[in-house]
Amino acid sequence: QVQLVESGGGLVQAGGSLRLSCAVSGSIFRVIAMGWYRQAPGKQRELVAAVASGGSTNYANSVKGRFTISRDNAKNTVYLQMNSLQSEDTAVYYCNVRRAGDLVGASVHDYWGQGTQVTVSS
Repeated sequence: QVQLVESGGGLVQAGGSLRLSCAVSGSIFRVIAMGWYRQAPGKQRELVAAVASGGSTNYANSVKGRFTISRDNAKNTVYLQMNSLQSEDTAVYYCNVRRAGDLVGASVHDYWGQGTQVTVSS
């Protein structure tokens, strides 16, 4: 069985920093990308940052220059370094692993963590 466990969330002052970690247990084959999503109350879940299997990264415009996604393949861990945090960053942050579907022509399959709360006070 596969489990994704996020950690590192908490309450920080505006302008502060936080580092999220996502530990992946179990084996996931045919990984396409790993990333972080967030969801604020009343809003849709949105992509924050992702790193593809080849190493390329993608960031939401709102976090470019402030957030950095990285991975440690040996530790099966994905990180999200968040700097210059703003109140708008307050949300539950979810770790995501996307892999190819099991069947030819099938859609991708997503694994999700339970989420970690990030609250930025002004």
